[in-house]
Amino acid sequence: MAGQPTVAYDPEHSCQISVKELEYQKGLAVRVYQPEGLGPFPALLDVHGGVWTNGDRTANEVMNRALAESGIVVAAIDFRQSPDHPYPAQVADVNLGIRWLKTHATDFNADPNTVGGLGGSSGGHTVLLSAMRPTHPAYSTLALPGLDADATLKYLLLGWPIVDPYERYLYVQREGNDRIITLSEAYFGNTDAMKEGSPYQILKRGEKATLPPTLIVQGTDDTNLPVPVTKEFVSAYCDAGGEIELEMFPDMPHLFGNTPGPDSDRATALMKKFVAKCLA
Repeated sequence: MAGQPTVAYDPEHSCQISVKELEYQKGLAVRVYQPEGLGPFPALLDVHGGVWTNGDRTANEVMNRALAESGIVVAAIDFRQSPDHPYPAQVADVNLGIRWLKTHATDFNADPNTVGGLGGSSGGHTVLLSAMRPTHPAYSTLALPGLDADATLKYLLLGWPIVDPYERYLYVQREGNDRIITLSEAYFGNTDAMKEGSPYQILKRGEKATLPPTLIVQGTDDTNLPVPVTKEFVSAYCDAGGEIELEMFPDMPHLFGNTPGPDSDRATALMKKFVAKCLA
């Protein structure tokens, strides 16, 4: 799958799309947003949020449609969730989803060399963690029948991501958010696993990591996560040699990009511009 992208992506482009439901592994669905036109198109894997425990592939519908209508094949996946499937099962599913999309890209008139990742909240954590550790033995355990690809990503588009589950856990303890405390414990089991599976902690420990170009959109009034930690992560990512951009949205809460309106439009416009830059 080596080589340079062969697509010509224009972030100002507008096209019709179709939507189809498939499975990327037995029992787990993928919703594919397919642009109409000649192509080939760039491709994007979407990973939804839900505190690692709930939600499905429809969660980022607003962003997925907007990106697909600009000429990107978007594949939004379901995956195993806690408490029945604790960490790192979800990351392994996402790792497989990336490889599946690359392997089947041509089925959707897409270029496998252009596959990026999109994630919101805990989905942002999951796709970021998979991207930073694309060959991690605990994440790459699921076999893909037939030809296989690697799980590296061309770029990342992250909305209000949980860049450090451990620091987020401490934050919700201070805030008394019992729901997120309970669901975080259900997924990770303990704080050692939170630290081990934390993108920010990986950088703090100086571990070798893959660092694809990354855009983060974040609301200033997000009470679901510690916003200062997101800013610290961005600095650490830069210090480690990664290219990353952080766009703060004044007065916006958690999940703001999933609600139609001016701020969601601005967020997806920034994402389109970032994709164009990464594929140029």
